[in-house]
Amino acid sequence: MGKSKTTGQSFIKGAIIISMGGFISKMLGALYRIPLTNILGGEGMGIYQMVYPLYCILLTVSASGIPTGIARLVSSGRGYGAEKQAFYLYGAIGFIGTCLMYMLSAPLAAVQGEPAIALCCKLLCPSVFFVSVLSIVRGYFQGKGNMYPTAVTEVSEQVIKVAFGVALSYIFRENLALAVASTLLAVTVSEVLATGFAALWYLRRKSKKPLYTPAYVPVSSILKYTVPLTLTAIAMPVSQLAESIIAVRLLREFSSEATALYGVFSGCAVTIINLPVSVTYGLAASSVPQISPLAERGDFAAAKKKAFKSLLITLAVSVPAAVGLFLFAPLATRLIFGSLAPAEQQILITLIRIMAVNAVTESLVQTSSACLTSLGHPIKSTVTQWTTAILRVALTAALIKFTSLSINGAAWAANCAYLVATLMNFWYILRVNSKGSGKRDENNVDRIGRFGRRLNVAGKGGVG
Repeated sequence: MGKSKTTGQSFIKGAIIISMGGFISKMLGALYRIPLTNILGGEGMGIYQMVYPLYCILLTVSASGIPTGIARLVSSGRGYGAEKQAFYLYGAIGFIGTCLMYMLSAPLAAVQGEPAIALCCKLLCPSVFFVSVLSIVRGYFQGKGNMYPTAVTEVSEQVIKVAFGVALSYIFRENLALAVASTLLAVTVSEVLATGFAALWYLRRKSKKPLYTPAYVPVSSILKYTVPLTLTAIAMPVSQLAESIIAVRLLREFSSEATALYGVFSGCAVTIINLPVSVTYGLAASSVPQISPLAERGDFAAAKKKAFKSLLITLAVSVPAAVGLFLFAPLATRLIFGSLAPAEQQILITLIRIMAVNAVTESLVQTSSACLTSLGHPIKSTVTQWTTAILRVALTAALIKFTSLSINGAAWAANCAYLVATLMNFWYILRVNSKGSGKRDENNVDRIGRFGRRLNVAGKGGVG
């Protein structure tokens, strides 16, 4: 596999670096819940989780599509200044998101009937801006084939969050509202410090100056890739919100523990399943700078060959992980969620075993979506995500309502949805550069990017 001209990192080395960073980060996040649950208790964790839906939606809009979109532009060789244009564009969007979360803090607290949420939102809202900036820097370095900044900042922000979160929540443990708010302040502190570190890395970068200064990539080109990726990413939180409402309401018809059942599914089983998926994120990120230049030159045969190599490696990593999850589900449950009641632990073990296959399909969807973006077809992964999100919610409702599966129905629905998503993305990759397909997709992303041209600074070359 080829090496990046910028850093000398091979595809495998880059994938290992970013995968280890993602895995360590996810593991720290999972372990973080153990002391946090002991300190805050069920009520405190409930308040903690109630703040996140609004935060995740704003974060998705302001930051989710940036890393892969910027990486694609930078690695293509035609994205000069993409990261600088993105600083203006998404910095402004992130700032608006921060202000919006601050203004919605009181109304959200009133609607949810929990006064403590107002303070929590106010302390968490600066993170929206800083994550936007951090994502731009990560995308820039990923496009250059350098995965160290992403891995290092992911681990560092998690370490800072865990250290500050546990310390502050313990200090204010006598006041539940302050204890919960302090854990969210720790999130903001971690993002500020990680962004500062990434900014220093960016400012100290060594890059060759061109013989002449080319025109900066227009904002429309940035939006052409980041908007579809954002639309792709937002499908998940929207479907999860719909799923939580529908599943809990339907479960209440059969059980008085509906909220607890859904909590075991979404808060515990999904957390464990996502651990191996985070490892394969590196393969998705590392595939972008490998595939984009080939696609940009029109060599789709070679680009698709690299895409399928990435998918085969993803398969080789995720299949043993899925087998391990199935076999060691009881051990994982005792180690990570040992505080659950015995009955809940048994439910969790069953859910993990049902969803173990998702370690494979989610990983493949993740890598194939990155490959489609690298091949210049981000709209296709958007179609996949929304199609399967709707399918998942519909299947969850049907399986809980009309069968005796109870919460296991949500697990089987997730399995079906991710299998369909995998097959759709594979089909799209196979059809890349087939007659008419590329042109239709290019026209679609061009329509999305048209309004971005109005944001460009007057004159050729944009911002100087």
